[in-house]
Amino acid sequence: MNKKIRVLAINPGSTSTKIALFDDYDELFSERIGHSTEELKQFGEIQDQLEYRAETVETTITKNGFALEDVDIFAGRGGGLLPVEGGVYEVSALLAEHASRGMSGQHPAQLGAQISKKLADRFGKRAVIVNPPDVDEFCDIARVTGVKGLYRESHIHALNQKEIALRFCATRGLKYEDVNLVICHLGGGVSVTAHEKGRMIDSNDIIKGSGPMTPTRAGDLPYINVIDLAYSGAYTKKELIDRLNKDGGVTDHFGAADLRAIENRAVSGEKYPGVVFEAMVCQTAKYIGAMAVALKGRADAIILTGSIANSRLFTEKIKEYAAWIAEVVVIPGEFELEALAAGAVRVMRGEEGLKTYTGVPVWTGFEES
Repeated sequence: MNKKIRVLAINPGSTSTKIALFDDYDELFSERIGHSTEELKQFGEIQDQLEYRAETVETTITKNGFALEDVDIFAGRGGGLLPVEGGVYEVSALLAEHASRGMSGQHPAQLGAQISKKLADRFGKRAVIVNPPDVDEFCDIARVTGVKGLYRESHIHALNQKEIALRFCATRGLKYEDVNLVICHLGGGVSVTAHEKGRMIDSNDIIKGSGPMTPTRAGDLPYINVIDLAYSGAYTKKELIDRLNKDGGVTDHFGAADLRAIENRAVSGEKYPGVVFEAMVCQTAKYIGAMAVALKGRADAIILTGSIANSRLFTEKIKEYAAWIAEVVVIPGEFELEALAAGAVRVMRGEEGLKTYTGVPVWTGFEES
């Protein structure tokens, strides 16, 4: 296939839908479609937003002078599925149905697959998802906790993590399946993940609450203290979850999630912002060390990515803590739309196999004795 492949990438988020049009890997157009609180209030559930979001995507593409019938393949964010291994999946009727039901919980990302399928079906094209949030490649020992029957789950920034791994390997002439990496996605949420020869074998949980403190999440906490908070009578269940997982971390300390402002205050000599900033760095570095241990010390590189990786102070401090483990490489920013397009192009060119969603979780538990 010599003709360039036109891909429409669709990434729905909480208050926006990001879209981009590509010819192969060349971006032709991108836009962040904002959704106000007032607009979204009319919908009871996330699934109720499907038609509205699909219409905004179509209108935006047309408004910018492009035709949906010229798209060869539609690539959606994915989400709401039962656990799957990494890869590119055809959006089948079963996959779309599970996404609509939010089998792994409700999140706007579940609309990505459905919008892609809706548009692809209309124009007789293909629809895929790429490394959805439901990717689970954990090794068995990463799942076990100190409470029988309570297991650690894989909730990672899988799409960006996998894309960063592939980009790093491409620059070094390496194969992802041949290297071991510790990748840190540093944003509002932080996932620090051990990649062993093409599989994400261990990580912290960005949904259920583990890992370092972040701009919006509390991270690891002494569980007795959390139990005391839960039984204090000061919070409903939702209020406590929100405090820990939405308004925690830097937000809880300073009332806002702007880490750059805290960094500036730290640099100007304010003691408490300096302590909190350094604590977040140190906690992140501790998880890098933990993931290096999960790789038995054989990490070929540590990669820092996400929006916080734009902070030179943050990344340099991480190097002070962790550079003895392996080379620290900084690839700032997020590449989710590019990752969606790249996955679609790979399958269209036969460079990667297209997977089928079975609806059977890749892991269902241990036979306990």
